[in-house]
Amino acid sequence: MERHRGLRERKKNATWGLLKATALQMFLERGYENVSVAEIAAAAEVSKATVFNYFPTKEDLVIGGMRHHIEDAARVVRERPRGTTPHAVLRDRFIELLEHRAPQTGLSDKPLFLQVQQLIHATPTLMVSAMDYRRRSGALLAQVLIDEGHAKLTSRLVSSQLLHTQHILVEANVHLILEGRPIYEVSAMAASAAHHAFGLLENGIGDVMRRDTDPPPPTPPSPPRAAASATSPRRPRPNASSNRPPSASSPTPSTTCWRPSPTPTGAERPVRFQDGGYGCGAS
Repeated sequence: MERHRGLRERKKNATWGLLKATALQMFLERGYENVSVAEIAAAAEVSKATVFNYFPTKEDLVIGGMRHHIEDAARVVRERPRGTTPHAVLRDRFIELLEHRAPQTGLSDKPLFLQVQQLIHATPTLMVSAMDYRRRSGALLAQVLIDEGHAKLTSRLVSSQLLHTQHILVEANVHLILEGRPIYEVSAMAASAAHHAFGLLENGIGDVMRRDTDPPPPTPPSPPRAAASATSPRRPRPNASSNRPPSASSPTPSTTCWRPSPTPTGAERPVRFQDGGYGCGAS
């Protein structure tokens, strides 16, 4: 009996993996919005009903795994020992997950994980759904703190700051992995960044980034544009060459972003990337 149950589980896992891999490949090739569940079923040679048996919605084929972690933060805080703060228990839990390179920390270079992250970043509807999962997780954590007798506003602030800090750390790890940085290198930087981030939460930011120099002079206002009139000369139409893409020799705009250094102090340094690095404005 146990052998038959084990065989059924292996078959179910194989079907689950086939459907997910097929869907991700089709989404990456054609775009998430341009692929239907019926087409995924046909490509995997199963019925549409079979797909929905394993994945209740289309988006579950990409981010359904996030649903299993919605209650994680609330559960960890609810079960924390006497004398332990929400900050301490979530910090220790996050660092423990980093040490095990758990996917929910962004520390994974497995192809399936990378495909999911690429799709989330490329698909606005998936990005919104992922944000909603984080919102629900924050609401559950805040409710745990409220149930303990803490003020509603304070509970919501603490929940938001703790979970948003984790989200920023995860996002930074994902960006570095997608850039092609080796996992062992990102892992060392992630641990340093986590200690730095949770240290800011623990000690407060009231005295952080105090300006030591005078502010720059204000930017002069732009001159007002002349109002267009019927007698104004028409602008010449751009020639075809102005619409051509820049040549290979054209300079690529660069961006300057701040990235946590891998030093234990968590000091920051400016790092210059080519266009598209961390989504900063072109310099």
